[in-house]
Amino acid sequence: MNQPITSLPVPLQPIDRWLRPLARFLHIQATSGIVLVVCTAIALFAANSRWAASYLAFWQMDVTIGMGAWQFHHSLHHVINDGLMAIFFFVIGLEVKRELVHDSLSDLKQASLPIAAAIGGMIVPAVIYLSLQYGEAGMRGWGIPMATDIAFVIGCLAILGSRVPHSLRILLLSLAIVDDIGAILVIAVGYTESLDGRFLMLAAFAVGVVHFLSRVGVRRFPPYIVVGAIAWIALHESGIHATLIGVILGLMTPARSVLVPERFRRYLHDKTEEFSEQRWARRDHRAEVVMEVQRLTRETVSPLEYLERTLHPWTAYIIMPIFALANAGVLIEPANLSDPVAIAVVLGLVVGKPVGIVLFSWFVIRMGVAKLPEGINWPVLVSGSCLAGIGFTMALFIDGLAFGADGLDTAKTGVLVGSALSAVLGMGLLMWTLPKGAPKLDANE
Repeated sequence: MNQPITSLPVPLQPIDRWLRPLARFLHIQATSGIVLVVCTAIALFAANSRWAASYLAFWQMDVTIGMGAWQFHHSLHHVINDGLMAIFFFVIGLEVKRELVHDSLSDLKQASLPIAAAIGGMIVPAVIYLSLQYGEAGMRGWGIPMATDIAFVIGCLAILGSRVPHSLRILLLSLAIVDDIGAILVIAVGYTESLDGRFLMLAAFAVGVVHFLSRVGVRRFPPYIVVGAIAWIALHESGIHATLIGVILGLMTPARSVLVPERFRRYLHDKTEEFSEQRWARRDHRAEVVMEVQRLTRETVSPLEYLERTLHPWTAYIIMPIFALANAGVLIEPANLSDPVAIAVVLGLVVGKPVGIVLFSWFVIRMGVAKLPEGINWPVLVSGSCLAGIGFTMALFIDGLAFGADGLDTAKTGVLVGSALSAVLGMGLLMWTLPKGAPKLDANE
């Protein structure tokens, strides 16, 4: 539980009182989804207003970074999608590593249901899309309806409140994590056209340096940031989408702490006299003591936990909203919605996702490999699986890979409409199938 501001030994400052309402707002699980909805609405409004040309031109602003003969010259839109989103993918890598090591994906028997459900939720939407677009110009967008947007799913579940069983939250979040792994593989395999072996080797070398630094016990973050940046540049120039380096580095992040709490407690006990008022006033080099305590305090949690906690607010409230502003600006035209690509995306999200999840879940349960978690019956699973059709962030991201930097407006329209329908359908069905107060349900019903 988060420590209340007023219980801290530091005197409460005016800035703390001003920011306290914002801090409360940001600690509500649904807020990241709300912020994304607001930014999407702003992008849609701007793209369909008299300022549309200026708004869209802003994201095409040139960004140039150079060093000698080497020049990085791309649009602001490209920097956001390839640069900022690498941090987003790094956090995804951290979340995947945490789930694999500590949480719902660490036990294969426990993980079998979300893994099977996620595979079904990726395969069936892709099959539906390809069946409608095979041989057409829009065929490259087959990966668009495959992934689930975690932020929006969390937001929808938070809105429903305590009626949602904890087991359903865990199942949907685990499913979304596996979805992300699948989307990463789709990006790496399905949307890489040409490779430059020299830069690919440089990226591999940089990843090897990161592994070496971790093995020899380097605990400071700056060396990893520098080497990681080199790996990102090398992967970007190699032809593989540069955001994948974020996932790789996230999966390489250590998941265990160096300093156990008991040893740290003994250290603080030994240091108690150091902080007595008279001795502290006479002590030289106090800043060194403070820095040592700060460093050892951080070592009581794993780098994975520390980085995930530190970076999650930045990705949820800065990077993803900026991505939405830069990518969700779609010209709303009735013709876009009736376009075959938009229809294929909508059907993939609204129909393919729940059908795939339920069908593959039924299969592994029927085979005896998995069972429905406590608190979930089949109607609830069907209702919850509809929420997995919310595919906003990753769907728009893959749209840009499939159809060029700016994506395809008809595909974006399909993503927005399909995600909205999935949210409304999923929340409506859950309100209908979940009793008030969320009593335990018989999994065999």
